[in-house]
Amino acid sequence: MKTFCTLLLFFFATTLMSPAQVLLGEGSKQIFASPQLASAIQQHQTVAILPFTAKITYRKPPKNFNPQAHQEQETTLAQNIQSSLYTYLLRKAKSYSVTFQEVEKTNSLLKKAGMYGKLEEFTREEIAKALGVDAVISGKFDMEQTRSDGAAFATAVVFGGYAGKTGSGSLTMTLHNGQDGELLWRFFKTMDDDFTSATDDLVERMMRKVSRNFPYAI
Repeated sequence: MKTFCTLLLFFFATTLMSPAQVLLGEGSKQIFASPQLASAIQQHQTVAILPFTAKITYRKPPKNFNPQAHQEQETTLAQNIQSSLYTYLLRKAKSYSVTFQEVEKTNSLLKKAGMYGKLEEFTREEIAKALGVDAVISGKFDMEQTRSDGAAFATAVVFGGYAGKTGSGSLTMTLHNGQDGELLWRFFKTMDDDFTSATDDLVERMMRKVSRNFPYAI
């Protein structure tokens, strides 16, 4: 009886949700796909990767914490994730149905348009138009340090040269249609605390989680 009630509740919960609201969960992973995703990506040829938002927090603030240096670390981490993601996708270009705009060109165009560093002030439609692309990929990476050597850990993850179980994090990656700015796809995943020594390694791990569900995979 208990099992039947559980299944009945699940049935009603899922049937009351529209297709655009359904999240496919696998542990700490969530994937959203718009009903328009399949038809929209057929029209896409060039996609831009925007600078990610990166946030580093500490369970216990490290000694000699410097707010300015901390902000610079977050900025560098965001840029490194953008660059590493482009390198990863370029390396596997034959596996995707679109081409990805060079990040140097993306950032240069964003600066010319007065958008760089303040993307939250513009719609994804406006950004895509300024970049001349069919869609934009953006994302957020949040990292919490749990060990006492916090400053050294954060610096290592940003610039490389450290490994160990020292923190936890979460990744959010989104794909927006350039024509109307609509959200087509969203991927969320919590990361375990085994951070590796460089941003390239972090993106490699991240994309292994994403790859099976990445919209442009052939």
